[in-house]
Formats: sequence, structure tokens, C-alpha cells
Amino acid sequence: MTEVAEKISAVRRITEIFAANKSKIIEGLPGWMNATRQPALEAFQKMGIPGFKTENYKYTDLTRLFETENFRRAFIPDVFDVNLSEVFSCDVPEFDTHLILVVNGWFDEVNYLNKSYPKGIIIKSLRRAFIENRDIVEKYYGKTAIAEADPLTALNTAFAQDGVFIYIPDNTHIEKPLQLINILRSEDDLYVTQRNLIIAGKNSQAKIMFCDHTLLPQNFIINNVTECEICEDAVIDIYSIQNQHNKTANLTGLYIRQHSNSQLVTNAISLHGGIIRNNLNVLLDGEHAEAKICGLALSDKNQHVDNFTFIEHLKASCRSNQLYKNILDDSSSGGFTGRIHVAPYAIKTEAYQRNNNVLLTNAAKMNTKPQLVIDNDDVKCSHGATVGRINEEALFYLQTRGINEKEARLMLMFAFAHEVLMEIKVEKLRDVIDKLVNKRLRGEVSKCHSCAMDCIR
Repeated sequence: MTEVAEKISAVRRITEIFAANKSKIIEGLPGWMNATRQPALEAFQKMGIPGFKTENYKYTDLTRLFETENFRRAFIPDVFDVNLSEVFSCDVPEFDTHLILVVNGWFDEVNYLNKSYPKGIIIKSLRRAFIENRDIVEKYYGKTAIAEADPLTALNTAFAQDGVFIYIPDNTHIEKPLQLINILRSEDDLYVTQRNLIIAGKNSQAKIMFCDHTLLPQNFIINNVTECEICEDAVIDIYSIQNQHNKTANLTGLYIRQHSNSQLVTNAISLHGGIIRNNLNVLLDGEHAEAKICGLALSDKNQHVDNFTFIEHLKASCRSNQLYKNILDDSSSGGFTGRIHVAPYAIKTEAYQRNNNVLLTNAAKMNTKPQLVIDNDDVKCSHGATVGRINEEALFYLQTRGINEKEARLMLMFAFAHEVLMEIKVEKLRDVIDKLVNKRLRGEVSKCHSCAMDCIR
């Protein structure tokens, strides 16, 4: 079957699934939210399943993934006996965080712990927020994650039912990180849709961690979209730790709008996963906004990790700095597309982008495409990309100092990765990710070693 025929077949089947389950999908949700579904579904039907011929997905073909999937859909929450306080350490002993659990795309009300927050902070099921916090949610929902612009976002919008809602009021600083744990757990193959909305008020501060896990060896597909509004003078860090087994397809979209003088740090650490596609869109929509955007992917076997970033400078005197690195072993493959657009009135822009990649075998493959579109002359912008092997001179130097070749290679790979890890501003988290990356490079990590859950590889 040709790619076009596969796309048509998959789109038709997904449309039929939506029609057959529409009553379940819309049940209990307000009319204004359900009204977003049909336009999103029509946008998806028009764009189709992204494949090699889709410009923004030219390094990740999802056609066969959707054509062959015959998964159960999580239209209602599954009930599990999960004791969050006992099973989750996430390899960070004594790490003091506010824990938030999402199981198969549904906010877990039963095990929702640590509800003591500074006054005014709201953390709850997005499903409840649609009704209970309509004025806030309706103002921001679907405003940065535009369904018509991306097929996976359109698909998410059509099927979205639940996820996490986080609201941080003006002038509120959260000292402890918010740790959002996404669990995929099912006795059969499962397709999950998850939608999150984060609103950081003026002069607020918070650190948010996303931890992705799989608990059983079934096939999983998760389409997870997060929108984040960062208001004036806010300082927000967003960290993502992707640690799922090789039969998982993790399709993630993170859409962020920054206002004046806001500061953003994002860092996506991809340790494990069969297919990982990370879409990151950042709108610098206020003067003097700054964004530091990083990512590290470690892949082996037949794993595939693709990072797509679109940083749009809309206002004057903003700064963005991107750093993405990949280490690829065995027959793994990767992609990086970094697009920067500087608008006509975004004078005094500073925008930098770097993508560095190390191939450990002849079979490993990496595609990289940095892009700059500049519509005014008063800017400082640069981009660059490298794909190569371990520096043989450095390797030889270490061996002359009595270090065996295997250890010397590991030291060089870890030093290569460490530049990204240093951008993690939570010290305890940075230390433990250092250890996880070291173990991963040695081929030792099969699960977070302090976690009681057996995340199958």
C-alpha cells in the first residue's frame, strides 16, 4: 500500500472511531469545549497522518504506526490499585516535590497527594477545570496549540478528555517542584490522549517536571499536548524525562507563549522509547522575554527520537538559545529540525541554535536541519549542526593516561552529554539524571533503580 493510501485508510478509520465513540468523548464536558472537536477533526482529515512527505515530519514517518494500530482507546479512566507514595521514587530519594499522577491520560483523583499549596494555586483534573474554572481555561485553551497547524495537535484536540490543569496566580513562588508523573498501564495495547494546560501568572515562579513511564510490555501510543502561558516577569522551568519501553510511541507537543520579561528553561531528556516525537513551539510575545531550550537523546537498538522546535520572535529585544544533543548506538535513528523565525518588528533579537550528534556505529543515522527566517536586519542570530564520531585524539589521550578504551569512550560520551544536563536548575534532579545518563550509556539502566515499578524495556 502506498503512503497516500495508508494515510487515507488511517484517517478514515480514526474518523470512524470518533463517530462511534463521540457520546463517550463529549460526556460530562461543557458545550464550548466540545465545540472545538469538529473543526479539529476536519483539520486532521485535511492534513492526514504525518509521513515522510509532510515537511515538518520528514524524519519521522507515522503512517505505518497509525495504519497498523488496533488499540483500545482510553475513553474512560481505568481503575488501578496504585499507591503513589510507596511505588514512586523516580530515582530521586528524599526529593521533595508536589506529586501529580496521570494514568493513561486521566488525572488520578484517588492518589492525588500533597494538596497543600501556597494560597491561590490550582492543580486539578483538566476535565474538572473545564467546568469549575471556565473563565480561565476558555481564555487559554487551544490558543497556542492551534489544531489547524499540526495533525497530531488536531487529533489531540478532537479526542481530548482529561489531563492536568495548573494555575499559578500572580506573585506566587512555588518552592518545591511540581512533579507530573505520566503512567501508561494496560493489559492490552492502548492508545492514549492527554491534554494539559499551565498558566503562570505575573511574577510567578515554578519548576515543573514531566516523568513518563510504562509499566507493562504492551504496545502504547500516547498523544500528549501541553499548553503553557507564561505571563509578565514569570520564571518557569519545564523538565521532561522520557523513560518508556521500546514498544511505546510518545508523541508530545509543548506549546508556550511568553510575555514581557518572562524567563523560560526547557530541558527534554529522552532516555528510552521506541518512537519519540517532541514538538516544541515557543512564542516570544513580549519584549525582553528569554528562553533557554535544551534536549538530550540517548538511543540504541531500533529506537527513533525526533525533536522539532519552532521558536518565533514576535517582539523586540528577546533572546532564545537552543542546545540539542544526540548519542546514537546500534541501528537507532534520530532527527532534529530547529526553526527560528524573527518577525519584522522583532528588532534587537538574539537567537542561537546548536545541534551536535555522535554516532557510535555505522548503522546509526541522524538527520538535522537548522533553519533561520529573519525578517529584519537588527538581529544577532546563528545556527549550526554537527554529526560525527567520538574524537579519536581525545580517546587516545585518555588511553595514554592508563584508562582503558571502554571507560575512555564512556567518559567522552558523558562529557558530551553533560553540557545539556548542566542546564537543569534543580540540583537534586540534575545529580540523579547525571547518574541515570551514566547508567544508560553503560547499558545498565532498565528502570529507575529506586522505583518499585518495573518499567519494562
